[in-house]
Amino acid sequence: MRKGILGSILCFLFFIGTAQAQKGAELKLQDVYKKNIYGQKGFGPVRWMKDNKGYSTLEVNKEIGGRDIVRYDAKSGARSVLVSASKLIPENENTPITISDYQWSLDNNKLLLFTNTRKVWRYHTRGDYWVLDLKTNKLTRLGKSLPTATLMFAKFSPDASKVAYVSELNIYSEDLQSHTIKPLTTDGGDNIVNGTFDWVYEEELNCRDGFRWSPDGKNIAYWQSDTKDVGTFYMINNVDSIYSKPIPMPYPKVGTELSTVKVGVVSVDHGKTKWFKVPGDAKNNYLARMDFIPNSNEVMIQQLNRRQNTNMVYIGDIHTMELTNILTEKDDAFLDIHDDVRWLDNEKYFTWSSERDGWLHLYKVSRDGKEIKPITKGNFDVVKINCIDPKGGYVYYIASPDNYTQRYLYRSRIDGKGKAERITPADQSGQSSYQISNDAKWGIQIFQNAVTPPIYSLVSLPNHKERRVLEDNKELKERYDALELNPKEFVKVDIGDEVLDAWMIKPKDFDPNKKYPLLFYVYGEPAGSTVQDNWGGGSLWDQYMAQQGYIVMSVDNRGTKTPRGNKWRKSIYGQIGILASEDQSKAAKAILGTYDFLDSKRVGIWGWSGGGQMTMNCLFRYPEIYSSGLAVSFVSDQRLYDATYQERYMGLLEDNAKGYHDGSPINFAQNLEGNLMIIHGTADDNVHYQSFEMLVNRLIKHNKMFDMMSYPMRAHSIYERENTSYHLRQTMERYWKNNLPAGGK
Repeated sequence: MRKGILGSILCFLFFIGTAQAQKGAELKLQDVYKKNIYGQKGFGPVRWMKDNKGYSTLEVNKEIGGRDIVRYDAKSGARSVLVSASKLIPENENTPITISDYQWSLDNNKLLLFTNTRKVWRYHTRGDYWVLDLKTNKLTRLGKSLPTATLMFAKFSPDASKVAYVSELNIYSEDLQSHTIKPLTTDGGDNIVNGTFDWVYEEELNCRDGFRWSPDGKNIAYWQSDTKDVGTFYMINNVDSIYSKPIPMPYPKVGTELSTVKVGVVSVDHGKTKWFKVPGDAKNNYLARMDFIPNSNEVMIQQLNRRQNTNMVYIGDIHTMELTNILTEKDDAFLDIHDDVRWLDNEKYFTWSSERDGWLHLYKVSRDGKEIKPITKGNFDVVKINCIDPKGGYVYYIASPDNYTQRYLYRSRIDGKGKAERITPADQSGQSSYQISNDAKWGIQIFQNAVTPPIYSLVSLPNHKERRVLEDNKELKERYDALELNPKEFVKVDIGDEVLDAWMIKPKDFDPNKKYPLLFYVYGEPAGSTVQDNWGGGSLWDQYMAQQGYIVMSVDNRGTKTPRGNKWRKSIYGQIGILASEDQSKAAKAILGTYDFLDSKRVGIWGWSGGGQMTMNCLFRYPEIYSSGLAVSFVSDQRLYDATYQERYMGLLEDNAKGYHDGSPINFAQNLEGNLMIIHGTADDNVHYQSFEMLVNRLIKHNKMFDMMSYPMRAHSIYERENTSYHLRQTMERYWKNNLPAGGK
């Protein structure tokens, strides 16, 4: 999905630099994008142990390098080394393996370690796996007969006697005693994808790991995709050789063929796949979710139709291969897929997230789908389910009924009785997220707001008593405070038929008697939100531009990903880019009419990805408001983007051709009156460089003057290769100073 800079800005960065923070320090681009002195520390990764009394995490071993896996007792804080880095040194080597991720077997007696990772599209999901047997201290690399760094999604069987994984699009099982490797599929390769997914399933349906162990460990259920009918898009590498190299990728654009996807079951012993015959055309439906029902030989399969407004939920018997439709979820606009299924009461009921009452809530559903009762209730959305505790009788979740820019922990009774109870203390204003133990007695809280970098704390639940701080990012906070910046001001903008959330940043030397240029940062699409009371890297680019003499603002229009109910989110259905740009224009007019210190002759707008598209829709449709725009990694014609995302929010092209035309800025390029700069990476596998070139072609046709910058072999977030991020921000700064004169007048 076109999250663009929203995704990359939230990535954890490690703090670099030790210089003492000085009050009145100057915010410099090179410090942010080159020296990274405002990077933040994370904590973890954390795994709650089986007994729920302690958690494991990684810590540097200062003597030999590498990282130890240590355990902390939640109550006492007592520390013990579970696995020393000295045990992670392979035979005939001198240094420990680098741990990128790890997982425990169910009995906590074995450890699976992920290392030597490689990027597959967005994420590092391919690499090497090692198993450490804690009883024998034996360390063994898995898949020794397979090519190095090709293993994906390795996981223990329920009894930890085997590990299954994907290598080069086939699924394998490896016995952990004999280390015999058995191929469970052999047809993977070319257009056949086993146990993982094509690009669009990963990007838009959040599907990566494509197989599941049965509860008895005898079978594996998995997805298979056939991409043979999907159109191939070619990116071109012109910089790493004297000859260009085409990079092919199956990529279904709006209205074109999707992958043919099916779910099969293979016996670990016999190795012959049986396939579920899910009703409907496999090319025009998505098998969006599949998982085993605990303590059974049945799987739950969710089938989403191509329009993505109907979700058919089936239970499938892996022995008879019979399917039973137990639940059908529908929406007049579109449905989102949720991962909140938890089986209860000896698998007689399951939990299910739905917007059926106009708000996103959790329900308890009988196994046959005939009984559906609400667990959470009220005029608010459940943002995220954190923990379902059947023994304690509560579900813990994130919500924010009164302030859509903030997030807090709540709990509700699983039996649906009583009211929602807020757990996060009232004095912790901002956003909190949690990693909660299975018994719901402990949680690791991450608290942040617009002026506070993430603070990691261990808290007891449900009293939310802080037991100890795990990471406070104190040095980063001191550096940030030393800049003495004006913090974001969160404001409301009344556009007549809706009140929108927004924020504003003013220069340090702000003079209310002067008039300043107004620079909007926009996203505006359903995949994200810009107006959130979180750290977001300190919004240092926005702060930097404010210090150059701009008033910087951002507004969340209708349809953005905020917890404001079904009506808000679905309002943009069929009119991406149309309603949102109208909301943005109304907001701009309301803001200019409210604040006397804004110069209506100097109004700029910029955005990344979906925000780049929104920038051009605003600039081309409302040239009387915006004098300058800058669009990065944008979609110029919605038909060029992937089918799954675009059809979810716009409907099918055959049903909404006018909406696709009117929502695409390329069709209004002739209206450009002000200044425009466009920027794109030529290796963008998400929003293809084609979108950039087609817009350039159209602007030339209409004799429109503009600025442009291409970044060779950079992807959607334009950060790869040396000095890229710094160069990009300098380019953006130069454009704004040349085209939207800075400073109060």
